[in-house]
Amino acid sequence: MALLLSILCTLCLVGQVLGQDMPYEDFLAQVQACPKECRCPPNFPRAVYCDNKGLKSIPNIPKHTWYLYLQNNLIEVLSADALRNATQLRWLNLNRNKITSEGVEEGVLGKMSHLAHLYMDDNLLSSVPSPLPASLEHLRLSRNRISKIPAGVFVGLDKLNLLDLQANKLMDDAVTEVSLKGLNNLVQINLAKNQLSSMPLGLPPTTTQLFLDGNNIEKIPAGYFKGLPKVAFLRLNHNKLGSSGVPKDVFNVSSILDLQLSHNQLTEVPLIPSGLEHLHLDHNNIKSVNGANVCPVAVETVDDSVNDSVPRLRYLRLDGNDIKPPIPRDVILCFRLLRSIVI
Repeated sequence: MALLLSILCTLCLVGQVLGQDMPYEDFLAQVQACPKECRCPPNFPRAVYCDNKGLKSIPNIPKHTWYLYLQNNLIEVLSADALRNATQLRWLNLNRNKITSEGVEEGVLGKMSHLAHLYMDDNLLSSVPSPLPASLEHLRLSRNRISKIPAGVFVGLDKLNLLDLQANKLMDDAVTEVSLKGLNNLVQINLAKNQLSSMPLGLPPTTTQLFLDGNNIEKIPAGYFKGLPKVAFLRLNHNKLGSSGVPKDVFNVSSILDLQLSHNQLTEVPLIPSGLEHLHLDHNNIKSVNGANVCPVAVETVDDSVNDSVPRLRYLRLDGNDIKPPIPRDVILCFRLLRSIVI
């Protein structure tokens, strides 16, 4: 009976492996080569778990590994030798280690021709690693010490759609058209909690989500968003924006759905674009809201019918200002789809 159960378990395991398009010979080689410091689950043979082990260096990684988890260790060097066989890596998680830019050995990342996801949050990097593989789709480098983006580092990365550089030390001279060149298909860029004093230049026109919270931005150039025709989610919370630095119609872009301007120094509500659905203006210095000034269409032309011409605003947050209720009637008449107003 025990033998029968063993055979059945083996057959089930083989079936799982074949179901992952992994030959049984490769499966055996992968399990046998699993580093003693790590865990290689038989039911997920292409993954190697070396996280939370107190490792100071990367062990030798088996060659059939697709997913490598090394987060929460004490690793200082991203070693080419340890990863020399791991040429099939798709996913590499190195979050919360002690890797410096000098500790990223030359060419170690560029050789990973299948790598799609690279996570190096919470390390000690001072620069964006270079070179990077053309296969990369997501690059997360938040909470490092990055003050430099090497020129041309993103050239050839046509698959990269997410770039997270939150909570670094980037200044205006580091985020330029030259340093961002090559981001031809970027969808989301996170530059929050850096040291920017102006809106970044050189963002690709494919950008849909732009996060700039927690910088020192004081003004937005007129027509800035004409170069970002797809931007839908825009966060500028916790900056130094005053109404004099925000042209009245600068946000009048049909693509913007969610606009966050909380914790700034605005004294007026900017013109609200027709397609905007969520607007956060809490904790500014706004004293009143005038429907005639903020409505994107003439208030008297808005009727009871719901059609494409009706402004789409559904959520408006105004608390933390000097506004006294009630909300003026012309604001309600303009934004007929409003479901929630926080004041």
